[in-house]
Amino acid sequence: MFFKKTNIEEKLLGQKKKISAPAELLEEVYSILHEHHENQIRIENNINDSRNSIVNNFDFDQLETHKIYHISQIKKVCIDYRLRFLDSKYFKGVIPQEAFQKISEIEKQHRIEVKGFKIIAPSKLFKLKDKDDPLLFAPIGNDYFYLIHTWGDDLHPLRKVLMWPFKNIVNLALVVFVASYFVTLLVPEGLFSKTNSTAEFWIIFFFMFKCLASIVIFYGFALGKNFNPAIWNSKYFNA
Repeated sequence: MFFKKTNIEEKLLGQKKKISAPAELLEEVYSILHEHHENQIRIENNINDSRNSIVNNFDFDQLETHKIYHISQIKKVCIDYRLRFLDSKYFKGVIPQEAFQKISEIEKQHRIEVKGFKIIAPSKLFKLKDKDDPLLFAPIGNDYFYLIHTWGDDLHPLRKVLMWPFKNIVNLALVVFVASYFVTLLVPEGLFSKTNSTAEFWIIFFFMFKCLASIVIFYGFALGKNFNPAIWNSKYFNA
């Protein structure tokens, strides 16, 4: 057989020569990379300089309706799960590359520069001032926000239950009350007297309730903790 074997690299090189000269190709690649780099720096600056007063003029015909949320819906979720909804400039976590790509795609699609970013995340992911799960939003106007990207792991399935006591003082008092009752049941019979009585049980229960309530109050004041409705959109650590 006198047929020459086919070299795929040579074929590729031939196609490249047909399309453009090497210098033009390098210039084109450099231009694309340079534009991408500048675009990412601009988006990073917008994320680090978010402001509440900004409204993005999206093309509503191109928005996905299931990604539009009102501030009341965001507030409800933040309170239930003890999360914060703050300007993205306070976020100290790492924003993934996928988020920048989605922002860039949205800007091209809507022909705007997106600004005023906000993020939903647990308090530990924000750089809070002293006084498992982020979602990146952009304001639309009239207290509506557009969900751009989510990343990280989902929240623990029991987080809503675990954060229920911190929604208000009534919930917290109820939890302390129930905990005191079960702790009282663990006290051995006859520890304080030879005869067991209902009066003795409730005296011990009242003592346990005061002890647990004192610990909770001390913990709350010492660490500057507050209930969920007071912190969901607060930029202060001890709000």
